[in-house]
Amino acid sequence: MKNFISILTLLITIHFSQAQNFSAYQKQFFIRSNDTLRYRILYPENYKKEKAYPLIVFLHGSGERGNDNEAQLSHGGDLFLKDSLRKQFPAIVIFPQSPADSTWNRFVVEERDTTEAFNRSLNILDLTTPERLVKLLMDSLAENKIADKRRIYLGGLSLGGFGTYDLAIHYPDYFAAIFPICGQANVKLYTQKAAKIPVWISHGALDNVVDPQPDRNLFKALQNMNAKNAKYTEYPNANHNSWDNAFAEPNLLPWLFSFKK
Repeated sequence: MKNFISILTLLITIHFSQAQNFSAYQKQFFIRSNDTLRYRILYPENYKKEKAYPLIVFLHGSGERGNDNEAQLSHGGDLFLKDSLRKQFPAIVIFPQSPADSTWNRFVVEERDTTEAFNRSLNILDLTTPERLVKLLMDSLAENKIADKRRIYLGGLSLGGFGTYDLAIHYPDYFAAIFPICGQANVKLYTQKAAKIPVWISHGALDNVVDPQPDRNLFKALQNMNAKNAKYTEYPNANHNSWDNAFAEPNLLPWLFSFKK
């Protein structure tokens, strides 16, 4: 079964999409003390500084880590550039980038014999530095009324799916809705702390990198709790790159923007 080392190694295997023109995403840096978060930010068309907009933050996978402030847009960056969506759902969109030597959540570095044992080890530790900086960046945008604090949305794929769950567990009253893709959460901890957050979980049935079973277990547990806004989509023919299917969902953004705190 997957242990920490095998999962992290496999998460690095990412299929990059064809090059896109992402110049509309401005390159920015968020600095706190000696720590720096690189990120790309897309403002709505006809952006008005006096208006607070919905905020979408998307966490990339392991293969897009680094310091070029570009690779994190490889998957999902083109979705938010579609003219029809930008007009229908004006929002600020941020793609932060984790350094290559870090992750979007902490793992317990021990040998794990089963998926269940690995699952129990998730989300029990404090935030990583990139996670903490992402949270502080969101806080700053909300405090300065650039982002609407009632409409902060978080998503991520693969390693970013892990991070999406992790931030939701640590800050269950913060997000209007989340959409983790091919990630994994500590099922017991998530249901205890974050069950009220609207969530759309996506996973490929054939995923041989991140086992879909914990996501199935999580959704079943949320159903048993009568969580009204929990949604799960499993793509029967998809492997790890189920983000392609998730980004193609016509109801993803309408569902996401239907929620506010």
